Amino acid sequence: MIHNRSALRRQGCSVILASLLSASLGLALPAAAQAEQASQFPSRPIRFIVPYAAGGLPDTVARVVAQGLTLSMGQPVVVENKPGANGVVAAQALASSPADGYSYLVTDGSMMSINPSLYKDLPYDPKRDFVPVSLIATSPLFLATSTQTGITSLQDFVKRVKAKPGVMNYGSSGVGSSHHLTMEAMKIALKLDINHVPFRGSGQSVPAMIGNQVDVVFAALPSLSGFADKGQAKILATNAGKRSALAPDIPAISELIPGFNFAVTVGALAPTGTPDFAVQKLSTAIAKAVKDAAVVKQFNTLGIEPVGGTPAEYEAAIDDEAKRYQSAIQAAGIKAD
Repeated sequence: MIHNRSALRRQGCSVILASLLSASLGLALPAAAQAEQASQFPSRPIRFIVPYAAGGLPDTVARVVAQGLTLSMGQPVVVENKPGANGVVAAQALASSPADGYSYLVTDGSMMSINPSLYKDLPYDPKRDFVPVSLIATSPLFLATSTQTGITSLQDFVKRVKAKPGVMNYGSSGVGSSHHLTMEAMKIALKLDINHVPFRGSGQSVPAMIGNQVDVVFAALPSLSGFADKGQAKILATNAGKRSALAPDIPAISELIPGFNFAVTVGALAPTGTPDFAVQKLSTAIAKAVKDAAVVKQFNTLGIEPVGGTPAEYEAAIDDEAKRYQSAIQAAGIKAD
């Protein structure tokens, strides 16, 4: 009886050990497969989905970076434009793609930081549906006026507005744009009373400023520099958190309003569930690509400042940007049309 019990115990231990060994092998196989995928990534073309038509800031950034990544990663990086419905079309295109590391969204901050505060029934959730990969670049906006106004500095502009409450006006690239929200944030911080005149982009607002239809505008540097060089426009300040390397002599609004930063951001995001090895590898590759001298020169010509950085850094930047925009939207009572 004792002999039989010992045999049964030995047999039971053997079964348990076999089960444990089987289980450990079962865990090891997926890990090994993932390690193999990581070592081979990327093994086919990568897709960048842009939520706007070709030619805009996110599209330009995506295409410049895609060229560099194609060379460094050994696989084509293809840009696909999916404009429509304030980024919803692009978000749905990404959501319908496998979360395998081969599809990404390249967008400005409006999808992550502005839309959630403007639209109640947004069909995507920035936190739930996307994983930050890298803050690729920023594009500071600059406050400018026609030289015919006689305004010579940021302080002079503020003084004029306060001397004529409700009389002066500013042009933007539309309701809810970064141009619009930058001025609204200024209005709140400095208690300014100035009227908003929305346009359909800087292609309309800047000529309106030169023609004295509006007193000031916010626009990207390339849209203003030609007029400034001809003596038709005076650039007063930048909305970035510090002076821009693109125009170091132009003061930042943050020098008057501490912590002020509404520069446009462009970053890459992956669908939730994307393997971490793919996110990390692409993030590292983007950071390297934007430091290339040719890319820096190309960006700077377009009024873009390269950044790069880790997924964690981009996540923190999105959170910070969302808080600032949400505050401006709520305080100004802005509602989407």
